[in-house]
Amino acid sequence: MKLATLRDGSRDGRLVVVSADLTRCTPAGTVAGTLQAALDNWAAAEPGLRKIAEELGLGIVAGEPFDPADCMAPLPRAYQWADGSAYVNHVELVRKARRAEMPETFWTDPLMYQGGSDSFIGPRDPVLVADESYGIDMEAEIAVIVDDVPMGASPDLAASRIRLIMLVNDVSLRNLIPAELAKGFGFFHAKPSTAFSPAAVTPDELGDAWDGRKVSLPLETWLNGDLFGKPAADVDMTFDFATLVAHAAKTRPLCAGTIVGSGTVSNKLDGGPGKPVNEGGAGYSCVAEIRMVETINDGAPTTEFLRFGDQVKIEMKDEKGQSIFGAIDQKIAKYSAPDAN
Repeated sequence: MKLATLRDGSRDGRLVVVSADLTRCTPAGTVAGTLQAALDNWAAAEPGLRKIAEELGLGIVAGEPFDPADCMAPLPRAYQWADGSAYVNHVELVRKARRAEMPETFWTDPLMYQGGSDSFIGPRDPVLVADESYGIDMEAEIAVIVDDVPMGASPDLAASRIRLIMLVNDVSLRNLIPAELAKGFGFFHAKPSTAFSPAAVTPDELGDAWDGRKVSLPLETWLNGDLFGKPAADVDMTFDFATLVAHAAKTRPLCAGTIVGSGTVSNKLDGGPGKPVNEGGAGYSCVAEIRMVETINDGAPTTEFLRFGDQVKIEMKDEKGQSIFGAIDQKIAKYSAPDAN
């Protein structure tokens, strides 16, 4: 089952059920008007939503054309957005870029930060940034949306509460990160609004590519029409989603609708930090990684961070080449603050 949220002038949009091929959709209002409303009572809402999905698939309900440009994020705002860093290769590389040592505990204890969850942006919305000098970067990730998770849940229990999966562009402003972290209080300005895929899908939509804890498909990132990365999402994933959700719930319960991200998907190559796609590697899910590899290999980075006008596309396809979630496809654009009047 695939779900999306269309703009309707309200803060939370209107929930629709989307066909498996992402071409048609139909309102879900008879079951739940918004995705958060469905998640608040998933046990009751899921059967009704699946019935709508079945009728849409069989043509009993004609539906209407599905246009990702009409989409908000599946959850336009959430009670909580916690982003992990499951691919420790990525952590190691970006810390090297800041000349920061990586403690050995990072291989056994997940990193996680609590991001802003009140202003998510849609999959076709521009990424608005005030200044290119901030070091604009995309981060292609996968995220899960959970049902209620009790405090202290085991990984097995946490895995059983995963309800939906989606893709993420966790935008980062790299040049703001070192000064913020130096304060010893975490990210804030360096993590602007996050974007999500047009559709959030139930795990069964992934078939054998979902084992209850990981997704075993490549995650594609395209930059200005060129393939930038295609790392396998199950490879080099040090901490799976069950572990990440349990980590988030260690000292607090997670309410239905909490989003937990994987962190930037990242693959090594032959034990090394990886190679660009055009050199036979899996490429990268963010610019920071290729800059670090360039520094390792050549002494200095040559790839620039993103500029205004750049186009970023993030997508995952099944074994038949069909898009699963729809694509995040965004332009980097200059933001101008509103006039005081």
